[in-house]
Amino acid sequence: MVAVSACLLGINCRYDGKSKQNPAILKRLKAEEILPICPEQLGGLPTPRVPSILVDGDGFDVLDGKARVINLKGIDNTKAFIDGAFAALDQMSSHNITHCFLKDKSPS
Repeated sequence: MVAVSACLLGINCRYDGKSKQNPAILKRLKAEEILPICPEQLGGLPTPRVPSILVDGDGFDVLDGKARVINLKGIDNTKAFIDGAFAALDQMSSHNITHCFLKDKSPS
């Protein structure tokens, strides 16, 4: 089984309520069993939602408590992003995922 960012599969779960369907990934994985994941939704954020950015570091810094994930209205969504990342990891672990395709440039 392969984990794939849900938005890359055509699921409308991005911040703007749209997807980023990737035909190349769909073609490459057509014979695979796929686990769609959206860490933002798993962390409790709605769709659509105000876009968020990493502030004062990267994802490693967020996990170390040195950086935050703030939406463009100034609301701190760090906890939701961390919760979503761990929920995605739990799902991938419970399904014995060995490969995953994730959306680049996503704050999650």
